[in-house]
Amino acid sequence: MSSLISRKRSGTIFWVLSQNSGITAQSVPFLPFSSLSEPQPGDQQPSRSFDFTNPVQNHTVPESAFLTTSLETSKTPSGCHCYHTLSSCFSGSGSKHGVLSSGHSVSRINISGSEHGGRLPFSLFRRFSTATAIEPSTSDGLTVSGIIAHDWTILDESENDWKSHAAAIAQSIHVIKKRLQWKKMMVRLDVLSAELNKPDLWNDPVHAGKVSREHGSLMGKMKGVKAFEQELLEHIDMIKLAREENDPELESESLKALLKMRRKSKEKELEALLSGEQDPCSCYIEVQAGAGGTESMDWAAMVMQMYKLWAQRHGYKITVVDEMSGEIAGIKRATIKVDGEYAFGYAKAEVGVHRLVRISPFDSNKRRHTSFAAVAVIPILGDGSTRVQINESDLRIERFRAGGAGGQHVNTTESAVRIVHIPTGVTATCQNERSQHQNKASAMAVLQSRLDQLEMARQAQMNAQHTQSLTDITWGSQIRSYVLHPYRMVKDLRTSYEVSDPDSVLEGDLDGFIMSHLSASLDKDDNL
Repeated sequence: MSSLISRKRSGTIFWVLSQNSGITAQSVPFLPFSSLSEPQPGDQQPSRSFDFTNPVQNHTVPESAFLTTSLETSKTPSGCHCYHTLSSCFSGSGSKHGVLSSGHSVSRINISGSEHGGRLPFSLFRRFSTATAIEPSTSDGLTVSGIIAHDWTILDESENDWKSHAAAIAQSIHVIKKRLQWKKMMVRLDVLSAELNKPDLWNDPVHAGKVSREHGSLMGKMKGVKAFEQELLEHIDMIKLAREENDPELESESLKALLKMRRKSKEKELEALLSGEQDPCSCYIEVQAGAGGTESMDWAAMVMQMYKLWAQRHGYKITVVDEMSGEIAGIKRATIKVDGEYAFGYAKAEVGVHRLVRISPFDSNKRRHTSFAAVAVIPILGDGSTRVQINESDLRIERFRAGGAGGQHVNTTESAVRIVHIPTGVTATCQNERSQHQNKASAMAVLQSRLDQLEMARQAQMNAQHTQSLTDITWGSQIRSYVLHPYRMVKDLRTSYEVSDPDSVLEGDLDGFIMSHLSASLDKDDNL
């Protein structure tokens, strides 16, 4: 069995054919640089067979022969050796001069295809480039799953051991695939590819656009993981090659590259946590006071301020959409818009009821009180992802004077707007803007997002993952407890993650809770 291997040095890719051990290789001449240079725009890419056994054709290979395959290679630092291996379905039939590598003394086995009589169609290279059905491996057949099976000891990063680095990276790749639900994603890709190949797909542009976007998104994730796998295996190959050739400089460079990959793998694990369709979206965060009267209204205001501070830490833009103040203190409910990449992906971990235990500042007897506030998070879908079309005839628009502290113009006209979607009963209110038109536009955006979310929940039957009912805000339904008396602690009841500094949490330090919940919710499924 032979393999198609690319070797890259100083940014240039060379394709060679290598053979398994046990077959005597013969030296071969070099293939000129010109025959492997990138094609220029407008160059033709003829689809014809190429005879690998013909030494003359080996020196006149059209550039298009190698283009499709080389496009799939990952980038590496200049000066590094890299291998890209694609298993081939052709058997070796003796040693002959053939395809060559410039800058390295290499050899190859004469390849004869069982179905092509020694001639390989260029379509096979395109098939290789998909990289969906071929598991990357080193030149001696080692794969990522093989590294995990070897159970190499994972040492500290400071230890200069390549097997330790490789094992840690392989474990991270395994975690990433699990979080991405790899097998389901591959099945989904096959379904979407079949959809894209239908000749009548674009008869429905909306559906076609949705299929195309989803396919592109999944392909991007798949290629990213495959490239990371390939990079790991390339560095392993380089370390083995360096030891064979007694090249300590190359070995040192490859070890440093593995260490860099090991650190980067943790970032990629985090990225895999936010792999949902709506995770990159901005979002609305709604807070509503629950049981507890004035105490709960004050707690709701504290929760809303906590999310504002959290959003500021992440550089998100915050806009107050709606706010209804309490009679004495705090808020009855409030909605803010959080604009930024992956705002929904992170904030969705906060959906649920939050419970506070403290000595009430509103109780003259200084007794301990328990308060509740509910949080809902709604993704803001792009225009191309809107699922629900709203008819004007289905809306009831009510106008009223804005509440709050007042001010010039705010409470003197009916600038506040409440929009009710009659078929579903969903309501959206906005009174923060000075203009009635601006309030109406903001309320419509909130209503659209709420209806889109309801539709997503109905179709996926996963409403609990996107929002939480704001009606049962009492005992037994909380996700997190904030205890300020008699001891100080914040504990997430879903993951048991806890901290002993409530002040830092109330000041927006929520990342620990968010990451622990996202990790637990995805890692509980052991299937790739």
